[in-house]
Amino acid sequence: QVQLVESGGGLVQAGGSLRLSCAASGTIFSINTMGWYRQAPGNQRELVAVIRNGGSTNYADSVKGRFTISRDNAKNSVYLQMNSLKREDTAVYYCYAELLPSTMRWGVYWGQGTQVTVSS
Repeated sequence: QVQLVESGGGLVQAGGSLRLSCAASGTIFSINTMGWYRQAPGNQRELVAVIRNGGSTNYADSVKGRFTISRDNAKNSVYLQMNSLKREDTAVYYCYAELLPSTMRWGVYWGQGTQVTVSS
């Protein structure tokens, strides 16, 4: 069964950096889009960054120039390098992947979420 496992969250001071990782496991035949959402208490879940299988990327305006999304197809993994972190970046970060599992039906799968807390 497909599972996405995230790591790399934690507590960091404003101006610092974190690198989030997300690895998909299980029987996976193909992965299309991968990306990251985040959700802060009382806020709507928002798209942070997305990377497509051709390598094109998109970022939320609030993170442009500070965050970089990347992927390693050989490892079925997606990463989010977060630099110059701000307090407003504090949220639970969720990775997702549009993938083809053993059912041979495309679906979107989500990680469990990892907490990122930026202090000042």
